[in-house]
Amino acid sequence: MNDITERTDTPSDDPFDQIVDAPFDAALSERYLIYAMSTITARSLPDLRDGLKPVHRRLLWAMRLLKLDPASGYKKCARVVGDVIGKYHPHGDQSVYDAMVRLAQSFSLRYPLVDGQGNFGNIDGDNAAAYRYTEARLTKTAIELMAGLDQNGADLKPTYNDEDEEPEVMPGLLPNLLANGASGIAVGMASNIPSHNVAEILDAATLLIENPSAQHADIMNIIKGPDFATGGILVDSKEVIDAAYESGRGAMRVRAKWHKEEEGRGAWVAVVTEIPYQVTKGKLIENIANLIADKKLPILADIRDESDDKIRLVLEPKNRAVDPDLLMDSLFRLSDLENRFSLNMNVLDANRSPHVMGIGELLRHWLAHQIEVLVRKSNYRLIKIDDRLELLGGYIIAFLNLDRVIEIIRNEDEPKPIMMAEFNLTDRQTEAILNMRLRSLRKLEEMELKTEQETLLKEREELVKLIDSPARQRTQLKRDIAKLRKNYAQDTILGARRTLLVEASAPREIPLEAMIEKESITVIMSKRGWIKAMKGHAALDGDFKFKEGDGPAFAFHAQTTDKLLIATASGRFYTLGADKLPGARGFGEPLGTMVDIEAGNDIIALTNAQINGRLLLVSSNGKGFIAKVDDIIAETRKGRQVVNQKGGSRLKVVRSVPELSDNSDVYIAVIGENRKLVVFPISEMPELAKGQGVMLQRYKDGGLSDAICFKMSNGLSWAMGGDSGRTRTESDMSLWRTARGAAGRLPPTGFPKNGKFD
Repeated sequence: MNDITERTDTPSDDPFDQIVDAPFDAALSERYLIYAMSTITARSLPDLRDGLKPVHRRLLWAMRLLKLDPASGYKKCARVVGDVIGKYHPHGDQSVYDAMVRLAQSFSLRYPLVDGQGNFGNIDGDNAAAYRYTEARLTKTAIELMAGLDQNGADLKPTYNDEDEEPEVMPGLLPNLLANGASGIAVGMASNIPSHNVAEILDAATLLIENPSAQHADIMNIIKGPDFATGGILVDSKEVIDAAYESGRGAMRVRAKWHKEEEGRGAWVAVVTEIPYQVTKGKLIENIANLIADKKLPILADIRDESDDKIRLVLEPKNRAVDPDLLMDSLFRLSDLENRFSLNMNVLDANRSPHVMGIGELLRHWLAHQIEVLVRKSNYRLIKIDDRLELLGGYIIAFLNLDRVIEIIRNEDEPKPIMMAEFNLTDRQTEAILNMRLRSLRKLEEMELKTEQETLLKEREELVKLIDSPARQRTQLKRDIAKLRKNYAQDTILGARRTLLVEASAPREIPLEAMIEKESITVIMSKRGWIKAMKGHAALDGDFKFKEGDGPAFAFHAQTTDKLLIATASGRFYTLGADKLPGARGFGEPLGTMVDIEAGNDIIALTNAQINGRLLLVSSNGKGFIAKVDDIIAETRKGRQVVNQKGGSRLKVVRSVPELSDNSDVYIAVIGENRKLVVFPISEMPELAKGQGVMLQRYKDGGLSDAICFKMSNGLSWAMGGDSGRTRTESDMSLWRTARGAAGRLPPTGFPKNGKFD
């Protein structure tokens, strides 16, 4: 017995022995990079050569193998999806079916690749029926995209399980990437390419064949811009569109197509017939209906959906006086009747590397691919011609020696080697002759054989020249493109441009009156800062409801479209929309719930903001300035600091300045707590957006009591005491007329002791 024991190294069954000692972050980065590259190259980004992602390519390939051409009958989508996920694409059946549905939707693809029968969803946003209910076949466009597969136009690669084969790329001449567009989100990059008009793409490709150094401007004179499946209007300028296509990135505005329809007696409606690409009609209608319900667009009364197989949305204005363009501009701003399409031409090149390409670079790469396909098909045809010529040579020899051939076949047990030796035939020629029926042999005609031989020899000569000559290749490609273009000419139903190009400016700023329903209100605020709005113009001295211990502070008439200015003693101003005020039922709401007013910061003025108007702002220390209302408005909770206060001063006067064509007659009267009055022209006052201002009146003791603007020609008026409501006017103010900053003198006899002008 042999004592020597043979030892073999066998892997350990302990899984811990397989652990690799490596930094976690490095291992994670390496694995994530592999996943990211797989997502980029094998799932999310389209190939520039055929414009397809793997799932779409596999769907078309499976349908082709099922012989679902346009002339055949439909087959259940479940059969197609089953073949795809079973043989080529081991992913979820729902994701594969969703991809197939999109290929069949005429509102998703400019040139659908699948002809669907059944419910494939609609532009309202409804989903397609389950794949067991729907049927499909290929369209003529899909057949054109796959043309050349039988002529070795593209390589076939093994499927994921090595049981079948699938094409690496579709070799057809149809420029599907630009024709139907593509979109996808990978890891760290994305792609979003719109659809285009095939005739324009082919014309641009022809230009590059004729002039490979053609400039971007030359290409964009042919390709006008996207041609979306749902039509619409491209409203950006040519410069904006050209710049986006040159870099491969940009954004373009697309608007709905609409027209005005008269309904008699001056009434009209706006009818939308095309909506922007990728906008769901159902959600669009819901969005616009919410604008009406929320009263965000009072000039629009109603929206009706009268669509059948074509879109027809009827927009009814509030009244016949509404400007149609203003209504549509408002909707373009507030709804998806206008949206932006972001262009990002990020594609995989022939080496499966992602690149963002401009339109010129992309077309040049596509043409290079088509040249390669043309050469591959030519080489394949050359091989087939050589095979046929070999057989024809044998047939001609057999015809010329027919009796001897028949004799050999009849008398010899092994006729093949004898025929090969006697007539100098190849094995393949001899096999073809022996496999022919006797009747076929007798029907061989020399003229027919020689005619076919001459034809093939001539074709072979042309193919050899084509393969060896880049110039001939470009000429042939140009002919093929011209032939394909006839099917997509712009005078055909399929090829007619759908998206119009009409340059338009951005939608106008919508006037506040259009956004808010204009109604008369009475604004009321209490001493404790509770504010409310009563409908209609009520009497300002009415018996308004307040909390116990509270009372009226401000009351004035306004419209819901007005802006209200709130001034505080610290010099900070706040702005409120009159339409935002609470109703008059109850006590209203504290102003502090609407704006952030600091505790102890008294409200000294609540007024209607007259747009383009001016205000006189004066602090208790006698300093002040003129401010434009437009510079004061700030619709934020924190407001805007306008008048800076120092040394304990407080803002005391906020008064409107009369707008006159001749400001030389406008004066400012200022009275101090010391009952001294000064009057000086408004021209001595600066106009500021923010600051302390200048000294209006100097004081030894006390500070400012009041200030007002008035017309000198009308004299200075002030309210008399009591409830009489009468005023007194001093027409001659020359005694008090002085330069700004003076101390002043005692006011006219009868001036109120409280030192107020009203």
